[in-house]
Amino acid sequence: MVFTTAGGGASQLYPYEIDNSLRFNDGDSPKVSRSISSSGSARNATFSVWVKRGILGTRQQIYSNKTADSAFDGMNMYFNASNDRLYIDHHDGTNYKSLYANMQFRDVSAWYHIVHTIDTTTGTATNRLRLYVNGTEITSFATDQEPSQNADLAITNSTGDQSIGDDPRDSNDLFDGYMAEYNFVDGTTLDPTYFGEFNNNGVWIPKKPNVSSYGTNGFYLEFKQTGTSANSSGIGADTSGNDNHMSVTNLAATDVTTDTPTNNFATMNPLDNYYSAHTMSEGNVKFVTNGSGDGPFQTATIGDLKTGKWYFEFKYTDPAHTGDGDAAGEFYGQIGICGSGLSVATDAAFSSFEHNFAYDSSNGRIKFNNTAGTVHGASISADGQIIGFLIDLDNNRVTTHLNGQYADGSGNHDESSPTAYVSVTAPASTPLGGYMIAFGENVGSSESGNQNTGTYEINFGNPSYSISSGNSDANGYGNFEYAVPSGYYALCTKNLAEYG
Repeated sequence: MVFTTAGGGASQLYPYEIDNSLRFNDGDSPKVSRSISSSGSARNATFSVWVKRGILGTRQQIYSNKTADSAFDGMNMYFNASNDRLYIDHHDGTNYKSLYANMQFRDVSAWYHIVHTIDTTTGTATNRLRLYVNGTEITSFATDQEPSQNADLAITNSTGDQSIGDDPRDSNDLFDGYMAEYNFVDGTTLDPTYFGEFNNNGVWIPKKPNVSSYGTNGFYLEFKQTGTSANSSGIGADTSGNDNHMSVTNLAATDVTTDTPTNNFATMNPLDNYYSAHTMSEGNVKFVTNGSGDGPFQTATIGDLKTGKWYFEFKYTDPAHTGDGDAAGEFYGQIGICGSGLSVATDAAFSSFEHNFAYDSSNGRIKFNNTAGTVHGASISADGQIIGFLIDLDNNRVTTHLNGQYADGSGNHDESSPTAYVSVTAPASTPLGGYMIAFGENVGSSESGNQNTGTYEINFGNPSYSISSGNSDANGYGNFEYAVPSGYYALCTKNLAEYG
């Protein structure tokens, strides 16, 4: 989980900025790929890519050029399903040559920089296949099979496709999460310092790639465009100068995001998902509840909020509602902040705990300690409605709007009107010592087992759905449907460095 850090202006964090990433949702079978007409180097190559994982526990390809033949002919770089470790398989025409790291990649809040280098010409066997994560070489492997000197590997093969996001043989092993700044250098072995550096605090950060030639099949994907054609305007545009543009499959403009290694946005956290009740998708900003009636909770990846003013939106795409007949069409689902932690007690509503404050979609109020506060606008009445949630931890209060209408009935947030707020416990006085953003279904004994499955999408500034208006905060971060009130900011690491 990303925790807030004080001090240090956001502009000083990264001398080199990464502007975009590409979000892969495995349920859509997405990929970018390219047919190879001429084989490249079989002995030297470099892969450099930043990844932020979505779901865990499935086999997910970062790169593959396996052919359609039944025999293995190519290479794979993927997260393994059983242990979430990074596996790399090469083939030298006769045998597998593999690196299976012991390191697990299970932090869904973090961006990992992965560099894999190939140099079969070197006389040192352990230097022929190398793996680096966040600038540090990985040396602990469950499997370490080095090719012989001057062995020819099927790194790029004219009989197969270069594919990012799946296994091109059968369109399986789908990647889920985000990728950014993808470099493939064909014919040259470069260490991680060509793509990143350690800052003064010892943190590995990106730098402008220092690559003089990308070789025959090399590419540089920055994901700055939104088109779906394999050209310079497409999502898979190659900006290396080679024009090795990628074809796009099942990806759209909404999959190009500003959640990047240099500005990491919050998402919901699949590792903090009580009852495992929510099925996550779209890079963990969309989820479906299972309708069990067991009061499932889930928190966000950025937590421990103590100061600052924060804004996010929550879309009730296909919200759950009661099935017990007490209020026909009454929608259920609570979004808010928790300061006391979350209990796994059956049928415990999110807002039933003393230091938790949640917008209750069934009545439009902010509830806390099982008590409904003052009315803060209308309740959710239809699919597709959006709640705006404002967290003010400088003055210890929260408020909401429904489709842009605030509690005072206006379309503008009145910062000077205390009646439009619910006061919250001072962060330092909560059991957690701060607040976490959380979602829960509003269930009690009368509704137990009667909840219907609901679909929700949370927007911390990196929405999974199309935005018609396109509002950002005062720093220019985020993409929201409604205007961000003055003094409030999107929940991302640049803003946290400045205001958190």
